[in-house]
Amino acid sequence: MIIVTNRMKTKLGFAEKMAPAFTKPGALQEMKGFVKVEVLITQNLSEHDELNVNVYWDSLEDFSQWKNSDAFKQAHKGSNSSGGESPILESKIIISKLASSLEAK
Repeated sequence: MIIVTNRMKTKLGFAEKMAPAFTKPGALQEMKGFVKVEVLITQNLSEHDELNVNVYWDSLEDFSQWKNSDAFKQAHKGSNSSGGESPILESKIIISKLASSLEAK
């Protein structure tokens, strides 16, 4: 399993507003290899907000198929539909391989 994290720094006050957009039902849920998506908001920052959008995939190939799909393009089209300045200050994609985990009994 891999986790693709989109780490975004945003203007103050925008993380809470943006978070629900990443977990709306849609085409992502129908993609082969998609497991789940989680949105984390870093706490105790004073200069900007930070969102970590973690998308869990069965394989890197499954993620690549999503990234190159028309559904991906549609999902990201008009992400700043207000036409104003984007609240996103910085964005970085991090791809990790799940090496170990522990769950509750």
